[in-house]
Order: sequence, then C-alpha cells, then structure tokens
Amino acid sequence: MQQSLVLEEKGRLALREIALDQTMTPTDVRIAVHTVGICGSDVHYYTHGKIGPFVVDQPMVLGHEASGTIVEVGDQVTHLKVGDRVCMEPGIPDPTSRAAKLGIYNVDPAVRFWATPPIHGCLTPRVVHPAAYTYVLPDAVSFAQGAMVEPFAIGMQAAARARITPGDIGLVTGAGPIGMMTALAALAGGCAKVYVADLAQPKLDIIGAYPGIETINIRQTPAAEAIARATGGWGADVVFECSGAAPAILGLPGLARPGGTVVLVGMPVDPVPVDIVGLQARELRIETVFRYANVYDRAISLIAAGKVDLNPLISATLPFADSIEAFDRAVEARDTDVKIQIRMPGV
Repeated sequence: MQQSLVLEEKGRLALREIALDQTMTPTDVRIAVHTVGICGSDVHYYTHGKIGPFVVDQPMVLGHEASGTIVEVGDQVTHLKVGDRVCMEPGIPDPTSRAAKLGIYNVDPAVRFWATPPIHGCLTPRVVHPAAYTYVLPDAVSFAQGAMVEPFAIGMQAAARARITPGDIGLVTGAGPIGMMTALAALAGGCAKVYVADLAQPKLDIIGAYPGIETINIRQTPAAEAIARATGGWGADVVFECSGAAPAILGLPGLARPGGTVVLVGMPVDPVPVDIVGLQARELRIETVFRYANVYDRAISLIAAGKVDLNPLISATLPFADSIEAFDRAVEARDTDVKIQIRMPGV
C-alpha cells in the first residue's frame, strides 16, 4: 500500500497508507506522480464534505491536477513509453456513451473524475491511468506547469465556448485561479485586451502584470462603470463570469455589448437570481462551461510555445510530507495565493 493524502471525513485529513486499485489494463499506463495542484474543489470537499450530490461518505484520496513520469505501459499502448514526462486529464468517460460520441465527454453522466466521490484522486505516489488521457510534456514544459494544465484547460474551454473573434474586448469577473486562467486563455484565443474585475487588489496585481490584461478593483469602481468607460459605453464583446457570486451574475446585462456573449464559468454554491429580461434586451448569447473536453493537447502546445506563462500563478510548492499544512493554507484563501502545489516524495 502507498502513503496517500486521505480525506477521512469532513474537516479531517491524514497522511497514511490506503489500499487503492492499481490494476492495469493493456491500454493503461502507470505513472510516478511528481507534482499535484490543490484545487478549490479539493478544499471544498475538505471543508464541507460534499459538492452538490457528491458526498464524501468514506475515506477518499484528494487531488486531480497532476504531472509525473511513466514507469510502466500497457501492452496496447504505442504512443507513450517508460520515462515520458506527462500530465493526466482526470476525467475518464465511457467511450461508448452518447456524450462521448458527440465529443462532449465532459458532460458524460458516467464520467469517473479523480477526487470526486467515490473515485480516489492522485495525491499518492503511483497512479494507473488510461493512456488515451495521458499527455506527453514537451521539454519546455516543467512538471509544475504540467500540473497547471488541468485548471488552464477550464479557461481554454471557456475561450472556446465564447467563439472569440480576433480583436474582441473581454471582461472576466472574478480573479480567482480559474478567472486568471480564463483571462490568459482569452488573450491567447484572440482577444485584443482582457479586463479582470475583482475586489482583492493583491490578486489583481498578479494578473495585471501580464501584457494585455487591465484590472478593475470593484471596491473603487463598479465593473459596469469601468467597462463602459473603456469601451465608449458599448460594453465588452465577451464576458466571462468566473466568480460564481450572485451580484456579479445579476449584473451581467450591464457588462456585455448588445449582441455580445456571456460565458458562465464560476459555479454558485446555491441557485442565484438572473436578470433574464436584461439579457434578452441585448440579445446576449449565453454559454456555460463544465470542466473541459478535447483541449488538453492545445493547452500544452500554448504553454510549450511560450504563448501562455503560468509560472507566476504558482504561489507556493510544499513537500508531500506537508500536504495537510498545504491544504490548511489553501483554506485560508490568502489574497496573495493563486495556486499551491505539492511535490511528491522521491522526485
């Protein structure tokens, strides 16, 4: 058995050995995990014990943002080899499902997603994973960056759903990790400029250091006022709502231009009010995002080409022995923290 970071129950973590199914099929690979990022969903399971219908009712290994090195390949795997540096897409769909056949496997009801009850995550030294959802990291992409591909893929999905036209003006509400990833993906996807609105100035300072990003501190200026001033009263071509905050969602009609697009990325904890008439009056196109599909390879290519630099978003890297401390720091949600990562032992 392997020592893993185990969520025993709501509010209680332990570093201990736990029996995990490590059986390989001919189409699987075995990976020595190197780096794992802490996601907001991991923290939410830790602090609340559930997310919607997914309830932690038995011990579960956390973690789903990971990179590592292949140490064994199945007999039918031809595109990967032992020694390859890789990152892993954590959601495994049923390839025969209707959703998978339509190319929208992220919404496959049968998807098995790391660290989503009852599926164990990857904060453990070795994992077995389908080769089809394992991606080689180019030499220019570090293990740390490889572990950032998973959250960046959400931003990629949002940018793809937006159908950006080159030269668009984008607005992101919420400067959390996913908001920052979405802003960078929108720039890479063709936006001429992206505004990011939040009330935490330290986070705005981090994302505002990127060329092409301008920030709006909503404690000082309402987002609608700032974007109107920036666009001559027209509004943003594309608005990405990444906060999940009820006031931000209610205020969306005042942010987008007539005929523009709103992409709902952030997930409210509870149902929130929506100004449907306000959206209709501008004939805004509404898109929604749930995880990602068919974007991992393109996300890696952008990082490898230097088009997107995610290193400034890695706030701290702690050793596996300090995993519980890392999670407790993530719970604090410091304004200066974006992504906390854990480096596994033996690497």
